[in-house]
Amino acid sequence: MAEAGITAPIDLSGDLDRIEAAVQAGNTDLKALGFWRVVAQVKPDRMLVDRYGDQIGRIDGSAFRSGVRFRIPVWAGNAILLTGVAVGLASAIVARSVSSSTLAGMLLIATGVIWSVSLHSPTHWFVGYLASIRFTDYFLGGPPPPRPGLKSDYATYLRADPGSRAWMHASGAIATKLAPFLALAFWPGSGAPWWSAVALIAIGLLQIGTDLAFSVKSSDWKKFHRERAVAKARASI
Repeated sequence: MAEAGITAPIDLSGDLDRIEAAVQAGNTDLKALGFWRVVAQVKPDRMLVDRYGDQIGRIDGSAFRSGVRFRIPVWAGNAILLTGVAVGLASAIVARSVSSSTLAGMLLIATGVIWSVSLHSPTHWFVGYLASIRFTDYFLGGPPPPRPGLKSDYATYLRADPGSRAWMHASGAIATKLAPFLALAFWPGSGAPWWSAVALIAIGLLQIGTDLAFSVKSSDWKKFHRERAVAKARASI
């Protein structure tokens, strides 16, 4: 029995052992197993993170590997996407030297689209790496059409500062939204027609609109607000 005035530590071992056994038996529905409810209890408490972080990371990783068959190493995913960044840059540079204004406009639009896709996950990786979050795999996920996703090592994710985790989630979304406007910076002096500049602005505004409509409910910005709330809860303990 705990002494007066001393709160007994939360014991989540039984829940995590049950969930881990279920995952090993082939059940990867972590939400139905109550895994995320346990994680929500752990996150605000540094002591619980230290105690259960490795097991939580192990469960999360096992469920991910069982449920996602197509995966590639992080270095390979970064190499592919950074090659895309380089291709986008080459397209923007060529746009300023071609004789056809129509082709120049199409190349600039292509740059905006390519950067919108290719900058997202490497930005997550870079900001996460600075926050001591490590990653295990690239995969294809998300709502159609499939997009490159980056899987965190959840044990290192939990141990990272929650405010830093929040900005890791936000960073990829910010990079995607900035991409068309970065391409637009190459438009002056390119000779590209006005409609290419309008198209890049429209792509950027459309992406911002989809974030406001969807991402705050189900993707990066939802996770940003979630981890900011964890940071506030941890600060109040």
